[in-house]
Amino acid sequence: MELILAVVIALVVAVAVTSGLVISGRKKKQLPPAEPPSTTPTITAPPAEPHVGDEAETPREEPRRTVEEVGLPTAEEATGTPAAVEDPVVAEAPPAAAEPEAPAAPEIEVPEPTAGRLVRLRARLARSQNSLGKGLLTLLSREHLDEDTWEEIEETLLTADVGVAPTQELVDRLRERVKVLGTRTPEELRGLLREELIALLGDYDRTVHTESPEDVPGVVMVVGVNGTGKTTTTGKLARVLVADGKSVVLGAADTFRAAAADQLQTWGDRVGARTVRGPEGGDPASIAYDAVKEGIAEKADVVLIDTAGRLHTKTGLMDELGKVKRVVEKHGPLDEILLVLDATTGQNGLIQARVFAEVVDITGIVLTKLDGTAKGGIVVAVQRELGVPVKLVGLGEGPDDLAPFEPAAFVDALIGD
Repeated sequence: MELILAVVIALVVAVAVTSGLVISGRKKKQLPPAEPPSTTPTITAPPAEPHVGDEAETPREEPRRTVEEVGLPTAEEATGTPAAVEDPVVAEAPPAAAEPEAPAAPEIEVPEPTAGRLVRLRARLARSQNSLGKGLLTLLSREHLDEDTWEEIEETLLTADVGVAPTQELVDRLRERVKVLGTRTPEELRGLLREELIALLGDYDRTVHTESPEDVPGVVMVVGVNGTGKTTTTGKLARVLVADGKSVVLGAADTFRAAAADQLQTWGDRVGARTVRGPEGGDPASIAYDAVKEGIAEKADVVLIDTAGRLHTKTGLMDELGKVKRVVEKHGPLDEILLVLDATTGQNGLIQARVFAEVVDITGIVLTKLDGTAKGGIVVAVQRELGVPVKLVGLGEGPDDLAPFEPAAFVDALIGD
């Protein structure tokens, strides 16, 4: 048994040795042939830099930096805690541009009542009071009224532009009444002079007629020469009518003077009156016609038409004024044609008035700047010249300084209390 085991072991060893020899022989056959020795010179690599801990110094291309120049880690970096991240700054949007405000509508004014305006404005007649009223009272108060005194009275009246015929008439009546009166106290003389001056002013209808008999508004046309304050007077007249409870439409038929329409519209806006206007240099007759048409459509009470100022010597312009009148009358008759006169022009104003009266039928006079003259007698003279009444007087530059003319109040202002 032992013999058999020994034989088996020997066989195993022999097989193993034989297998190793066979494998080794095969590997030797597969090796490539050895390369011939190279003739290229060998390049020696540079010595490596010394490692940390070596005695040699590390080569540096830059100068040494100090500790301060070396950025040290922050506390957050050292501890590993992330730094707080700030919220990104959001740029505020620029404020939206404010939209331009619409122009505010003009405030509607409430004009002063017209009743008693002349009484309130009597102080504005101080210049005429001193030269005419008080001058006459002083002369009449003399103890002896001889011819020289009566001549002085006559001269005072003529200087105040009363006119030759009215002056002679007044002097004759005063002579007669003083002679009959006999004794003359200051109160009696004042009453006498007051009565005669009121009689001299005449008993006219001084109403500004705006009541049309037909179903159309009353139409008032305002005419005059340059520089009399015609457009301003038209605007103030609108205030007078509004104060009396009338609704008004304005017609800006003065197309020659620059900004005349703007001026009139400003007056109208202040009292809520609409202004009908056209292009500068346009046809004034057409604008006047449109103004009346607009007044009819709006059922207004009154249409006020402002015309261009013109010299009475310009025939062409005066003919044009007649055309405006004829065109407006296609809607119906004109209720009033008011002539604006400057009280300071005196007798020259009478010449102007005559020419205008020949072209259009003047129905009333508006005397402006009466507060700026000592010649209050022009009221008498112009009425006698044209045979039409003074209906309105201007006594200042204020918006409500145009007053209906009242003879008694006017005379009282002249002779004083």
